[in-house]
Amino acid sequence: MEYEPVIGLEVHAQLLTRSKIFCGCSTAFGEEPNTLTCPVCTGQPGSLPVVNRKAVEYAIKLGLATHCRIAPHSLFARKNYFYPDLPKGYQISMYEYPLAEDGFIEIIVQGQKKRIRLIRIHMEEDAGKLKHGETPETASFSYVDFNRTGVPLVEIVSGPDIRSPQEAGDYLRKLRAILQYLEICTGNMEEGSFRCDANISVRLKGQNEFGTRTELKNMNSFRHVEKALEYEIKRQISILEEGEGVVQETRLWDVNQGITVSMRGKEEAHDYRYFPDPDLVPLRIDEAWIEEIRKNLPELPDQKKERFIRDYRIPEYDAEILTSAKAMALYFEECVRLFPEPKIVSNWMMGDFLRELKRDEREIDQCPVTPKHLAEMLSMIKEGTISGKIAKDVFEEIYRTGEDPAKIVREKGWIQILDEGEIERTIERVMEANPKLVEDFQKGKEKLFGFFVGEIMKETKGKANPKLVNELLRRKLKGEG
Repeated sequence: MEYEPVIGLEVHAQLLTRSKIFCGCSTAFGEEPNTLTCPVCTGQPGSLPVVNRKAVEYAIKLGLATHCRIAPHSLFARKNYFYPDLPKGYQISMYEYPLAEDGFIEIIVQGQKKRIRLIRIHMEEDAGKLKHGETPETASFSYVDFNRTGVPLVEIVSGPDIRSPQEAGDYLRKLRAILQYLEICTGNMEEGSFRCDANISVRLKGQNEFGTRTELKNMNSFRHVEKALEYEIKRQISILEEGEGVVQETRLWDVNQGITVSMRGKEEAHDYRYFPDPDLVPLRIDEAWIEEIRKNLPELPDQKKERFIRDYRIPEYDAEILTSAKAMALYFEECVRLFPEPKIVSNWMMGDFLRELKRDEREIDQCPVTPKHLAEMLSMIKEGTISGKIAKDVFEEIYRTGEDPAKIVREKGWIQILDEGEIERTIERVMEANPKLVEDFQKGKEKLFGFFVGEIMKETKGKANPKLVNELLRRKLKGEG
């Protein structure tokens, strides 16, 4: 029997406001524990929350960028549950009346656009953070840091439209790119500003009904999301094939063991006893404000991709990758400004450049090769100062050291040989060392030409100009010079 997964994702994204959602405390990351708190965000008796207008604006921006309908009326509710990092004993969130609904995000699946529905986007406050025995002295203790309590969040709930771990990863990357293009969230999963929970079930292919779902938590990278989903799909299929039933529950992804483990039974909405927050007035958003925000939306990933294809004449696949992160797109455009040959820039970025970043699991803004470095190196290739082969060594040195390419080439002695006399002398030495092969070439074994080119490049340590080598070598082998 053939099964298919049904996946829906719930993403929490921290909004880049300077202050928290219901008070004036700073949202700065990495400060001393419990130094960014006040009576409001720690839930002291008598304190009253006031909604942050900028947070609402950012949430509307996201709703518009993802084709959602912005609700003219929405309502904050109390979501009641106990957890040590939730000082009030409830979280202020939205329930029946979210801020935005019925949107979508498009991803590419097997060369075709696929639309993933967004059921809702709502606002809420973040909880604090538990810290467990981070030093030998505190190994047996757990602490609560309330600095994060009250940081504004948007929760983005997708429809159950995702059918593979790869699609889930692509959806998350696209969503993060939109947030970054809007400049409303850093998208940093390691710092917790972009967090994902996944709901997953499996069913027989062709079946309409959904299977019993589990919720996956504790995934702090795209790779972990994909790995956790892969494992859970296999686990659920194995249970069904043994004739048993999947249990609805919340499971954690254990990074070290590469498995999911049961955490608790899955809560339903009624478990949280939602009711409207009596301390907060309903949100009423007029059409004029929505249109003002819509008018000022920046160029988004899909728009930028179309522009790259149209203006720079690069392949659609290249444009998809180069616009997948705002920093990547900015890097490409700065390179093209400095070295106005987009296809050459694109080829280098899609090849050596991205390969190095992927190997080291680095973001582009952590790369030691600046746009100025890359443009200067490409200019050196164009001017004939270095060969394309040597450029790969130059790039590796820049990536390793961050040094200027001209300095590397000068100090390493990698300047390309353009002197015809020097190249001819090398050709003669190679021919003299291989008289039988010269004779075979002259009898019609043209494939040997590549052998001679390789030997000459080896002799010159890759510094001989390839075009000159080809021209002079052919003449010499044919006895014309």
